[in-house]
Amino acid sequence: MTAPARPERPSALGRLTRNRRSLIGGVAVVIMIAAGGLAPALAPQGYSAQSLLHRLQPPSAAHWLGTDGFGRDVLSRVIWGSRVSLEIGFVATALSLVVGTAVGSIAGYFGGTADTVIMRAADVFLSIPALFLILIVVALFGASLANTALVIALVTWAPVGRVVRSECLSLRNRDFVHAAQALGASHARILGRHLLLNALPIVIVQASLLLGQTILIESGLSYLGLGARPPLPSWGNMVVEGRQFLASAWWVATFPGLAIFVTVLGFNLFGDGLRDASDPTLRGRSS
Repeated sequence: MTAPARPERPSALGRLTRNRRSLIGGVAVVIMIAAGGLAPALAPQGYSAQSLLHRLQPPSAAHWLGTDGFGRDVLSRVIWGSRVSLEIGFVATALSLVVGTAVGSIAGYFGGTADTVIMRAADVFLSIPALFLILIVVALFGASLANTALVIALVTWAPVGRVVRSECLSLRNRDFVHAAQALGASHARILGRHLLLNALPIVIVQASLLLGQTILIESGLSYLGLGARPPLPSWGNMVVEGRQFLASAWWVATFPGLAIFVTVLGFNLFGDGLRDASDPTLRGRSS
């Protein structure tokens, strides 16, 4: 008598594609990334092209999202702004992941003094108000796109480091790590091949969630005048430029604000889907 066949467990990719929220978020993210990458071809006009005779025109066939106070096409600036905001978001996220993953893996693998020093440093960065740290960096080095990415990385690496440390603390006690140590593998090989490789899924999840956060921070910095400098558009400085026209020309600030909302929501939904798909305890979950 043959034993009944066990139902096949869906793969992580299968669980991800069955999650409607993650698919919606993924589509939104792809659209925004494509818009930024293809901005020169998609934007009807240049981001700095002005026409004072057509300033504050409402959405129409000529200008789908209207024009701003200088007669610039809002749709064109939203598309170009996606390139700036996403570029800063990706660079800041990459820096944050590199620093957080490096220090978190070292703290989790070696433990002891290294763990104590690194985690106390992370606690210091977590305890300093983000705006205060941002103002210090801007006062010392000035406001620029590179400095904006650096500031965002400074205020976001610590949570990544704590998550990676926690994962490495769990992995370092597994049999395959003990076997590698018994065979004389170097610390660098164990860290790279056995710990970081197995921690990669959680790092990818952290990256997807962190991207939405960094874009939101960049928008806030641009709103405060600490990000992209006009006339270079980012969604944050477009919102602040349209603030004075909210009563008479709502579209100037509304559409870049919607772009921020959709992009951040898309990254968060996709990140939640990745987290659910990579968690073996949530195999049967989809929504």
